[in-house]
Amino acid sequence: MPDSMPSPVEQEPLAPEVAAQYARLRAIVRDLGSVLVAYSGGVDSALLLKVAHDELGDQALGVLAVSPAYDDDETAAALAVAAQMGIPVITVTTHEMENPAYVANGPDRCFHCKQELFTQLEPLATQRGLAHIAYGVNRDDLGDYRPGQRAARQRGVAGPLLEAGLGKAEIRALARYLGVPVWDKPALACYSSRIPYGNAVTVEALQRIGRAERVVRELGFRRVRVRHHDTIARLEVDPDDLPRIVAPEVRTVIDRELRALGYLYITLDLRGYRTGSLNDALHRR
Repeated sequence: MPDSMPSPVEQEPLAPEVAAQYARLRAIVRDLGSVLVAYSGGVDSALLLKVAHDELGDQALGVLAVSPAYDDDETAAALAVAAQMGIPVITVTTHEMENPAYVANGPDRCFHCKQELFTQLEPLATQRGLAHIAYGVNRDDLGDYRPGQRAARQRGVAGPLLEAGLGKAEIRALARYLGVPVWDKPALACYSSRIPYGNAVTVEALQRIGRAERVVRELGFRRVRVRHHDTIARLEVDPDDLPRIVAPEVRTVIDRELRALGYLYITLDLRGYRTGSLNDALHRR
């Protein structure tokens, strides 16, 4: 592929530090030669896929995992985003729910999830003649408990965004600059991350969580987590949204709809939305 810069959207230039990180990222991706990108539809993997496609053309391919742990609407949206960018993406079914270690939902659940993902991706990369697998780990992921990174290291999966020194803020700035449609999309981890460690992951629980979060999102809340504590739903929304979610006309709808899904008690986390909140239990051990 030529070394010319992809055409960005019309806007302010990148900050010098982000521009330097972008140059490093392009060089890292080019050095891979060919790559299969683990794509989820979030901003991290979407940016990585965009840069890989810009630099490597048909020697870059996105693969989207499909399983009960992911929302069907999100899967469709991820495919639509890739199509909008003109980048080929295929899907692969993962079978983490067949692994007792994953279903048991210990603190290493994400390790087993990523192991299954990479197990499915490795033969695909071989079949397509792609030399590497890459995923969207970034600098900010180093600040939380992420056992999936151990699986990536064991399997030799590349992390170009991390290698380039990019954190979430820089990723969003660069994604916006390059016209990636999901540059401002809130993070959306798999539904298993809503279930406290030690409580089994079941298809029924995953489906209930997905339906509950859809109820809240459709009321206009952009970032939401429904933490699944058996019969209790613990809602997390942005702190600025706390006054609105307790407004009578809103909380009445949420209470009614989530009870209809099988929850007995609907609670609100006063600390608001935050990633990895269920890891709080690990830090107290």
